[in-house]
Amino acid sequence: MNFVTRKIFSQTFIIVAAASIIGLILWNTSLFFERLKNVERDKMEIWAQSQKSFSTEDQNDYLELNLLISRSNNNIPIVVIDEKGEVNLKANISKNITSDPERFEAYIAQIKEENKPITINILGGETQYLYYGNSPILIKLRYYPIAIVLVVFLLIGVVYFFFNTSKIGEQNKLWAGMAKETAHQIGTPLSSLVAWIEILKLENVDPSYLVEMDKDITRLKTITDRFSKIGSRPSLKISDIVYETKEAYEYLKSRSSDLIQFSIELPEKEINVALNKQLYGWTIENLVKNAIDAMRGRGELHVKLLEDDKYVKVEIHDTGIGIAKHRFNAVFAPGYTSKKRGWGLGLSLARRIIEDYHEGRIKVKESERGKGTVFQISLKKV
Repeated sequence: MNFVTRKIFSQTFIIVAAASIIGLILWNTSLFFERLKNVERDKMEIWAQSQKSFSTEDQNDYLELNLLISRSNNNIPIVVIDEKGEVNLKANISKNITSDPERFEAYIAQIKEENKPITINILGGETQYLYYGNSPILIKLRYYPIAIVLVVFLLIGVVYFFFNTSKIGEQNKLWAGMAKETAHQIGTPLSSLVAWIEILKLENVDPSYLVEMDKDITRLKTITDRFSKIGSRPSLKISDIVYETKEAYEYLKSRSSDLIQFSIELPEKEINVALNKQLYGWTIENLVKNAIDAMRGRGELHVKLLEDDKYVKVEIHDTGIGIAKHRFNAVFAPGYTSKKRGWGLGLSLARRIIEDYHEGRIKVKESERGKGTVFQISLKKV
């Protein structure tokens, strides 16, 4: 899963989560409404029966009222205990609780804490105590504000990601436009330099000078080509990654300080992958330059290429200052840099090239402060 895919997945997850919680809240609100409506209906029936009882002396009406009141409670858990501590009545309590004496005792202690008991004076001077717990509606309402706050935070997150993504999109368009304009501006003097090289060849200039100048002009053409590809989907061709890795390595080695001890370990065979040569070379250069900066211009740099059944892996080892483990992923973020000067785009570009364009994987494989770092690129073989 590449960087862009992960971002889209996280945004989709937040939106789906917010919608699900809102749906649950609306569903629970509907249930609360229906239950409260039924409770009010029961109260009105009790009130109507009481009015009937007041207007008549029929004992059956009083009995009917008592039965109606008793039956109206079908959700509030109650326990009636006499003066001796014995349970005379229990209702609306789970059988799993009432069947276990220890759990039942713990439950009675719990509801004693929830609400003050109601004293019932029975004819004959006996006193009983009614203990009752919170109804399911009250329990749900207790957590209702938490759900509302959670939804608010999720919606804030969705809005933040929306504006952040829009901002990043605008920045990407700006960078892509600047890169293409840079490539266009370099093209004019580059064409002139090519013409001057041809003139110098006719002037019997030392050929070794012209060879090096040709290399640098070729290099400028490559850089121009890279910048022109930013913002558009590059084409991939089946290429030998062993050869392309060696080419990028040799170019950087010849133009780096003698204080850097370069070494490379490559298989003695071709390994084909779907590759954009210019962008892949750019990635290797970014990683090597990053390693040289981490070593402050002095140390050992080793490039190693490995393979398994499905993937080829390119590793860049250095003996630099190392990276703290909690920053393994942060180093690829745009703008992240440990240098006083620099824009922090090298590793970010490397990730985009490998993960977005080549559908591969780039990561900090391992690192230890003061001893060095290993960056690893994984690409699928063809």
